[in-house]
Amino acid sequence: MLDQKDVEQLKEMCKQNRRNVIKMANHAKSGHIGGAFSAVEILTTLYQKVMNVDPAWDKSADFANRDRFILSKGHASAILYSVLSQKGFIPQEELMTFRIFGSRLQGHPNTHIPGVEVATGSLGQGLSMGVGMAMGLKLDKNPAHVFVYLGDGELQEGSCWEAFMHAPHQKLNNITAIIDRNMLQIDGDVEKVKALEPLADKLKAFNWNVVEIDGHDLNQVYDALMNAKNNTSDKPTAIIAHTTKGKGVSFMENQAGWHGKAPNDEEAEKALAELA
Repeated sequence: MLDQKDVEQLKEMCKQNRRNVIKMANHAKSGHIGGAFSAVEILTTLYQKVMNVDPAWDKSADFANRDRFILSKGHASAILYSVLSQKGFIPQEELMTFRIFGSRLQGHPNTHIPGVEVATGSLGQGLSMGVGMAMGLKLDKNPAHVFVYLGDGELQEGSCWEAFMHAPHQKLNNITAIIDRNMLQIDGDVEKVKALEPLADKLKAFNWNVVEIDGHDLNQVYDALMNAKNNTSDKPTAIIAHTTKGKGVSFMENQAGWHGKAPNDEEAEKALAELA
């Protein structure tokens, strides 16, 4: 569990990340805010308190032992870029080039960006790439851990379930799938588009360790991530994070319309006032 000082520090960093995302999407007149906001607490905690990563390792022996992160729901790239800037991978001022022609901070992450392992955004592929990484790390006897962040609507892709089947078959306790269970996708309610429930039971039947948490509770997030990273069983871990799409801004919360919509100037001002 985090101490209170860490909790307060992370809360402020989360608030700053949400402000960054609003400014980035407003400036670009493009972006995916809803799913970025549901991921804020998890990505902030992951990079600040859990993963073994450091931008200074780029040309050192430590680089090979870095933990790996894959944002499979690559359309939520704005929050990843903001978190990477807080960690020192990219300059803070570069965030305002988000989705601008010629910028490396495009709508989906790519490997031109320090700290980004693979290009993502074609949904359903991230977990398979993560499984491949985890297998390679096992073969190399490398202690690094792989974290893959998936949207719940993304789990409607069959390729995800091939990866869910393969990871426990290979006894990959060095990979964690984090599922952003915000219940909404671009077409509306996930359960109406193509139902996933009983999701936890399905993952358990595929032989995963399954943990369900409040994805906005920093202590629950930290404990689940650390337990997964220190997993000593022969099973991979799936964290089902119950989240709120658009979390943090009242008029964006639980609104599928904010899946891929940028705020105009008036909306951005109103959102930033709530995040002050």
